[in-house]
Amino acid sequence: MPFSFSVPVAAVSSAVHHSDAAIRNVEVTTNAIGALQDVLDGVESYERLLLKAAAGAGKSFALRRLVREAIAHPGVTRVGVTAFANKQVFPLAAALGKELGAAKVCLSVAKERLPDLPVGLTSVCTVAVTAKDVPDDAVVILGTTHKLQGSAPWLLKLLGPAGNGDRLFDVLFVDEAWQLPLHRYRRIDRLAPLVVGVGDVGQLPPLDSSQNPWRGDSRYNPYRAWPTVYEGDDRTWAVELPAVWRPNARQLGLWRAFYAEWESLDCVAAAPDRSIELGPGGFGGASRTVWEQVATGTPTLLEVADLPDPEAPDVDLPLMNQLEALLDELISGGFVVRQALYDEHGNPSGETADATVTTPGSDPLIAVLATRNQAVDDAQDVVDRLVIKHGLPDGAIIASTVDSWQGQTNGITVAIHPLSGASALDEFNSAFGRLAVTCTRATHGLLLLSR
Repeated sequence: MPFSFSVPVAAVSSAVHHSDAAIRNVEVTTNAIGALQDVLDGVESYERLLLKAAAGAGKSFALRRLVREAIAHPGVTRVGVTAFANKQVFPLAAALGKELGAAKVCLSVAKERLPDLPVGLTSVCTVAVTAKDVPDDAVVILGTTHKLQGSAPWLLKLLGPAGNGDRLFDVLFVDEAWQLPLHRYRRIDRLAPLVVGVGDVGQLPPLDSSQNPWRGDSRYNPYRAWPTVYEGDDRTWAVELPAVWRPNARQLGLWRAFYAEWESLDCVAAAPDRSIELGPGGFGGASRTVWEQVATGTPTLLEVADLPDPEAPDVDLPLMNQLEALLDELISGGFVVRQALYDEHGNPSGETADATVTTPGSDPLIAVLATRNQAVDDAQDVVDRLVIKHGLPDGAIIASTVDSWQGQTNGITVAIHPLSGASALDEFNSAFGRLAVTCTRATHGLLLLSR
């Protein structure tokens, strides 16, 4: 397997870390709270507040802080929190329920989704299937955009308007805002006089096809991410969160490349805070050289030469076999993913957390990502074989499409490059967001494979 490594183009010449980086997000969120309070006080007339985040910026923490400040305002009696999918809404319901109390937080969910509720969620918040199940004194009501759209008329009839005297909510918070298409936003944007959108601008756009403009009008596209419609709008206040928690320090150059238009972007983790420590034996040669490179923390692209031709761009078993061989030797040799733990200010606490393939931790240790479904089916076969061979527990290794894995975090990403094997660029394989999501999931190491 011939290979060679070159110096990254996106080198970082200057950066700040730890509390010096974390405080910047705190300051920006404080400014957003000021804008929120100005609207609620009637000083400003903004209709939308947008917090733009990079991948792993801790945006959910900022959103929850904004929710707390909103419900503390004397003119606010009820707020809504929504997102496109339940997998985004459920964690917010749990976190807000723990912070505010189960009596104040109500999750509105379809009956058929009840089996999907995380264990323990019903103990920290109220769960409602119908509008009649929502408590009269609920201060925070959560649900997907589809659920809120359907239940809003009934909720307004049963609960009455919020403090504004007209609409169901005083403020509507939209998580993962850049994943929500405009046509879905239009179904909920009148539920409150003020909408606060928080999300990663580098995420993939909505999955609906955007090839054909709406009724021939190239200026209007109902499938675009809704915040993009309001860029430069006088009634929209927008700001960027300038720090990220997810990447290690050697990944920062790549992160900055994906958010090149931002004024600044730094990461909380400094170089000594994260490490991948390979086992002393079990494998060597070219494979060990590859993993030693990945273990530096620097994003790694491995271009493999002299492989048999693939059946199709998304059916590349020769390349997938190389991926499996690399992972097999890594797991056989053993490794430890170590990270420093931080205090509330973003400084190292002096404690560390280790993860191994036998004790993977809360996030998946290894994520194998591919773009198209057939390639992911092959990747899942690889994962299944490795799990059986090495007796791996849940969370040690997973396979997923890039699209499905956005918003998630893992220790090491091993991915097939979206352009590997492509004979030409198309809107799918060249989507900037697809490459961004692929490269911004890992906390410790990234290995991209390509022909």
